[in-house]
Amino acid sequence: MLNAWILAGLQLLYLVGAIGLALYGLQALTLTLLKLRAERLLRKTTARTVRPPVCSVRNEAFDWPAVTVQLPVYNEIHVVERLIDACARLDYPSARLQIQVLDDSTDGTTSIAENRAAFWRRRGVNVHVLHRNQRQGYKAGALREGLSKATGEFIAVFDADFSPQPDFLMRTLPAFLEDSEMETGFVQTRWTHLNADYSALTKAQALALDGHFVVEQAARHSVGLPFGFNGSAGVWRRACIEDPSVGGWQDDTLCEDLDLSYRAQLAGWRGVYLNGVEAPAELPPQMLAFKRQQFRWAKGSVATLRKLAAAVWQGGWSTMKRTAAFIHLGGYLIHPLLLLLLLVSPLLLLFGSQPYWPLAYLGLVGVGPPALYALAQRRLHPQDWLRRWAHLPLLMLLGMGLSLSNSVAAWQALFGSGGTFLRTPKFRVESNSTAWHRSGYALDLEPLVAAELFLAVYAGIGCFVAAIHAQWWNLPFLALYAGGYALVAVLGLYESWLARSPRTLLGRRTARLFRPKNLVKY
Repeated sequence: MLNAWILAGLQLLYLVGAIGLALYGLQALTLTLLKLRAERLLRKTTARTVRPPVCSVRNEAFDWPAVTVQLPVYNEIHVVERLIDACARLDYPSARLQIQVLDDSTDGTTSIAENRAAFWRRRGVNVHVLHRNQRQGYKAGALREGLSKATGEFIAVFDADFSPQPDFLMRTLPAFLEDSEMETGFVQTRWTHLNADYSALTKAQALALDGHFVVEQAARHSVGLPFGFNGSAGVWRRACIEDPSVGGWQDDTLCEDLDLSYRAQLAGWRGVYLNGVEAPAELPPQMLAFKRQQFRWAKGSVATLRKLAAAVWQGGWSTMKRTAAFIHLGGYLIHPLLLLLLLVSPLLLLFGSQPYWPLAYLGLVGVGPPALYALAQRRLHPQDWLRRWAHLPLLMLLGMGLSLSNSVAAWQALFGSGGTFLRTPKFRVESNSTAWHRSGYALDLEPLVAAELFLAVYAGIGCFVAAIHAQWWNLPFLALYAGGYALVAVLGLYESWLARSPRTLLGRRTARLFRPKNLVKY
């Protein structure tokens, strides 16, 4: 009787995990179809309508609004100069442009930023460094404090790893200026990649981000569904941020960007996504850095779901918009579901049971994610999209391998509070010759690697059990887990050794000079 109850419990857990993953696949498939529908409607509209040309900065008769560009940075020795230079070269009337370097650094970044700001001030660019000794509120706190000193009617935000193109403001501000009802609260542009071809890891990241921006963001925007501000490469209407019903930048989640954009949309402001405007940025070349980035995004988005769930439910949105919002905000909950299926499946096989066969039909929606990524690559790279899409298996392995880390993040978000903003280190990696592992920013290994190695072995045992019971259709599923966890753990171990060796050669004293204080925070 006890075994029967245990078996029933395991089957129920498997059912929950499988249905949750099917829901995620259905969302990807739906967004892919919405993107195709939006493209078809746009072609019909474009055939009948000719848009007027965008205003030029050289049109002296046009009174361009004041813009403040905010650059939140923390310990960014390698990239802060590139960031300031790119923003100083923005093609916009200098009298209307203010650049704030919101610097919370504890290393040499502040000196580099101040020297570069002075260089551009001598050339007539209004750029200043605002340094904080107390990092209260992390990035949200820096943006909030900078806003109190901003002069702009519109606020553009760029993270340290970005290098915006000169025409960025000229191509984004018309979305606000052409809105006669002044309902547009923020504009988000599409991230592109400075180092997508650096390694297989960066290629897989580029594939994932392209799918998010080209399909997911564009599809949600095309049908009026809520979507998120991505924290960088976007512009806000200052009145939207300061709207009392919105509440401004808040630091009670680690995704202050997603949080603010949803509060703005709940208050009646509108977001605009511009797929045609590109914003180049650097992808993390280190697995441990990518892992940290995903941990922060997972924790922040789930914390935002926890914070805003009641407001979304009671906010007056249609059932479709509420459902889309919950699925969007809970997107990282796919990782606890992946972990759940891994833990349950080998146990079911040991009990001589098979996962519910009817659930196999739910796998039909599994074509959603591959189709989404394929469509994104077809639109961005029509000549060689298949070669780029071929990194999908690696992306799947990464998704499996990060499921434990992101599950921990989701658990902390659901049952904890706040947390330290763990920054993603940037190395200015733009070519294959760049040795990021010689930087003091390179991350050390975390204890979680032991659990990842255990799960890799556990999944391998599951493959063995499946083979014994002739459950061949379970083998690919469990093999992905084994390969994913092994990849993340072993690559993390290798990178940690690679980064530690140069420091050992330099000596402990020299290493301390090059390693910023409190590097693990923000």
